[in-house]
Amino acid sequence: MKIVITGATGNVGTSVLAALAADPRVTELVGLSRRLPRSAFDKTRFVNVDIGCDQLEPYFQGASAVIHLAWRIRSPHAPEELERTNVAGSQRVFRAVANAGVPALIHASSVGAYSASRKDPPRTEAWPTAGIPSSIYSQQKAKIERVLDDFEAQNPEIRTVRMRPALIFKRTAASHIRELFVGSLVPRFAFEPRFLHWMIDHPDFRFQAVHAADVAEAYRLALFSAARGAFNLAADPVLDSNLLASTFGARKVKLSPGVLRTLVATAFKLHLEPAEPGWVDLCFQSPLLDCSRARAVLGWQPRLSAVQALLELLEGLREGASFDTPPLSRDSAELAAVRPTSQSGMHSTGPVSERQLRRSHFIPPLAGGME
Repeated sequence: MKIVITGATGNVGTSVLAALAADPRVTELVGLSRRLPRSAFDKTRFVNVDIGCDQLEPYFQGASAVIHLAWRIRSPHAPEELERTNVAGSQRVFRAVANAGVPALIHASSVGAYSASRKDPPRTEAWPTAGIPSSIYSQQKAKIERVLDDFEAQNPEIRTVRMRPALIFKRTAASHIRELFVGSLVPRFAFEPRFLHWMIDHPDFRFQAVHAADVAEAYRLALFSAARGAFNLAADPVLDSNLLASTFGARKVKLSPGVLRTLVATAFKLHLEPAEPGWVDLCFQSPLLDCSRARAVLGWQPRLSAVQALLELLEGLREGASFDTPPLSRDSAELAAVRPTSQSGMHSTGPVSERQLRRSHFIPPLAGGME
């Protein structure tokens, strides 16, 4: 079985590659990426491809499924670059899937695609996906949901799945997450639990998280099923002010979303903060996810709690943890190498295992072909 994965070198992509390579039913993985990694994965051929402009059909030919993970979050001061990859690029992927006759498409959507909601009750996949108006990320995820609606109507023979996960954490994504949302001004020691003295106290400061390895397992389960439609993915428990304050021994401080947004907007405008203020709105306005469909239909059960995933990320932030692929490496500028001269675009070194991806004392061995 040949599986093609766009955005294969990112946070979720590297975990999906490891999970699928461990499954004996998968014989070939083709990882499409704008920048090639130094590391290789078992059964995987990496190809230098930009979904925004390169021809995709040749790589999709003969594939049993395409897993579409490619998505840009950077370039917040140049939203047209995000539109080119996230919207136009996704549309090109979907057209290529249909043109190449691929029987299954699994798309990485997000909790960010959902319309604003109160935190209770948790929402099922039936909740509207109009996004949060002030968030670029959310609006683009919602726009692709509409594109997929049309795609499914026009191509009913193609099994289409949409994954809508909560925040996705793992240790080796720490440097990338810091680059995207924190910036370099915050020192590493600030992520020590003993230095987390203050915690936002607000009833809507409630969110969910899930480990990347557990998200990868959901993709694997969906791949080898007849499932269609959307699936929410999140681990218990819900992370709120009380739980976080208790976990870190922090003092709760009342802070309104408006004040926090003003602070972030000011820092963003001064280029002191890489994340645009729409992420604050996304945090406070997005719904909590009811994940019962993924459990019932896919048999999915996260191995790690949301607290474990968060603690692993914090450990990675303290240690400056990274991984040897362009998006996840601290050295990503160096890894943005010249496009390869070979026609195949292949690049390989030694194989990478899921053990390397999740190396942390917080993470127990994972069953189900993940080890």
